[in-house]
Formats: sequence, C-alpha cells, structure tokens
Amino acid sequence: MTCINRRDLALLALRAGTGAVLMAHGTQKLFGWFGGGGLDKTAAAMEHMGFTPGRHSALAAGLGETGGGALLVLGLATPAAGAAAAGAMAGAVSVHAPAGFFAQAGGYEYPAFLGFTAAAIGLAGAGRYSLDHATGHTFDQPWMLALAFTATAAAAATVVTKRAKAQQAAAAADEAA
Repeated sequence: MTCINRRDLALLALRAGTGAVLMAHGTQKLFGWFGGGGLDKTAAAMEHMGFTPGRHSALAAGLGETGGGALLVLGLATPAAGAAAAGAMAGAVSVHAPAGFFAQAGGYEYPAFLGFTAAAIGLAGAGRYSLDHATGHTFDQPWMLALAFTATAAAAATVVTKRAKAQQAAAAADEAA
C-alpha cells in the first residue's frame, strides 16, 4: 500500500493555491475576467506605468501570470513555470516599490510574495503529485532550471531597467517644461 507523502501533498496544495491566484491575476490582464481591464486597458495602463510598448508588456505579464500559474497548478515544466511567474511579479514589484513594502499602502508585499513563492516552487520541483512526475520529469531537468531562471532574471532586469530609464527621462522632461 502506498503511503501519502505529506511533503508532496504540501507541494500540491502550494502549487494549486499559488498557481490559481496567478492565473486569476493574469486573466484579468488578458481577458478582463474577475473585474480586470483586459488586454487593451492593461496595455494602456502599462504604457502609463512606463512599460513600453504597452501591448507587448501587457501580453508578457498576462501570459507569465496565467501560463506560469496554469503550469504550476499542473506541476508541469515547474522550473520554467516558477521562473515565468516570478519574472512577471518582478515587474509588478518595480511598480509598487515606491509605495514601500506593505500592501495596504500600495506597496510590493503581495507581488513579492507571489514571486518568491513561485520561484521557490520552481526551485523545489512539483513533487510526486504532478505531471512532471507522471512524465518522468521530461520537462523538469537541471538544465531547464538553470536556463529558465537565468533567462527570466535577465529579461526582468532588462524590462525593469528600461522602465526606470523611461521614468527618469519623463521626469527630466517634466522638470524642463
């Protein structure tokens, strides 16, 4: 008789909860579900926040959250899923950082928590109750872990740096005017 492994069950619960929250958050951006703005309004908001081009930024954030979240729920390609979701949340952290840490003041507490949780799941692996386990870890290889997190870190750093430079240029233009 097979014994239920508590750690694997905990990973399933953590994946399901985190992935579902990320999926809901991403579908707000992509489809306007759950009171979200949909792709067009999210693109306009992204432009306003300094992410250009806005449509590409909205699509990338929405897909990172929705796709990363769905893969986390399934426990499939877990390193890539965790990295994608964490990268999307890095952009959100950069938006909320000026308001400080705590969410009640508009801070980055919530996106940071989602990003760190997704990253931790990506690093830990999906556990026994997952599609990664069922497929013999075909999409959960050590090289994928290194590639996914390196590529995501580089992409997130590039996007956040580009946004910061655009904001500095806009602030300088406002001061000059």
